[in-house]
Amino acid sequence: MIEVKEIFSKADKKKFFKFNIDLYRDNEYAVPNLFSDELAEFNPEINDAFRFADCRMFLAYKDGKIAGKIAGIWHRGANEKSGKKQLRFTRFDVIDDFEVTKALFNELFKWAREIGMEEVVGPISFSDLNEEGMLIDGFDKPSSYIEIYNYPYYVEHMEKLGAYKEVDWNGFRIVAPTEPDPRIARLAKEVAEKNDYKVLDVKYYLKHDKKKLKEYIMQALDVLDEAFYDLYGTSPLNEKQKQREMEMLLTVIVPEFPAVILKDDKVIAYGMVIPSMNKVLQKARGKLFPRGIIPYIQTMKHPESVDLLSVAISKEHANKGVMAMIVDHCLKGLIQYGVKYLEAGPELDTNKNIQNIWKNFDSEVSKTWRCWGLKVPEAAN
Repeated sequence: MIEVKEIFSKADKKKFFKFNIDLYRDNEYAVPNLFSDELAEFNPEINDAFRFADCRMFLAYKDGKIAGKIAGIWHRGANEKSGKKQLRFTRFDVIDDFEVTKALFNELFKWAREIGMEEVVGPISFSDLNEEGMLIDGFDKPSSYIEIYNYPYYVEHMEKLGAYKEVDWNGFRIVAPTEPDPRIARLAKEVAEKNDYKVLDVKYYLKHDKKKLKEYIMQALDVLDEAFYDLYGTSPLNEKQKQREMEMLLTVIVPEFPAVILKDDKVIAYGMVIPSMNKVLQKARGKLFPRGIIPYIQTMKHPESVDLLSVAISKEHANKGVMAMIVDHCLKGLIQYGVKYLEAGPELDTNKNIQNIWKNFDSEVSKTWRCWGLKVPEAAN
């Protein structure tokens, strides 16, 4: 017997997030999120996205045991921007039982009909800062905390539901060079001199003026808003959302990795690279303290792999070669620390500009994620 319950209490939300950790307990590729991060993301008092979005969370029980979970997001801001009537789904996890999947999505279909939505799409969360897309290829590759990992049978379940492709994102695995590329360095210098661009000394500000560094990070998130505006599923971030993201970034910054480009002391572009937190979060199993703290310290000091969170260039300064400055600076940091691999993604499969950059390195498409669409069915008689 399958029963689906909408949940509201903090205790039930803990069960909701713990289910994912239990489901992937013995999987070497999955990377669990922290309970604190997930609880904050779904707390209207903390996540300011709730000002323009509503959320409902569901747990599915089979024979009295939790067998699946899903959350629905009515993102009014994104719908107003796109002109579409879509209900998002996120945090979908399930045992290999299609009837459980069907029962969970039926709850979202009911809600969608109540509010006049025509499609259910996802996995996609409150903003582009969150994980998005269901893994459809690359199940034998390590995930990261900015990526979704799921078992292959999820794809079979979605296809049985009649889901179709909305968009795909690709992840790239790049072998980090051991020496700087003189061509990129030369181009970066030419671009900087021609346009009066400068690279922010993150290390100096992190040590001597963290308040000013925070201002620069907030400016970088403004650039992200502008550069990502036309991308699938994005909507402008408000100040509280940017503040949360800025505080998170400060906990994982190795100052030699990110490239923040300035003109007249204003951020006009950036590339945000951080140490891979895979092993930290796998050890933590939802709680950084105490299990994850030693792996965290080790990772920050000696990262073997890094994640490229995002790259953004303001429209005014696009097509001026600033990407060469970003790549050159980031590479120097990776070489200094002896980093072996850079994980880049998820990136829209239509984003040829970024894909052309990776062609200059020893790289491969390692993972692909899909945002599914489902037409909301009419209510059964």
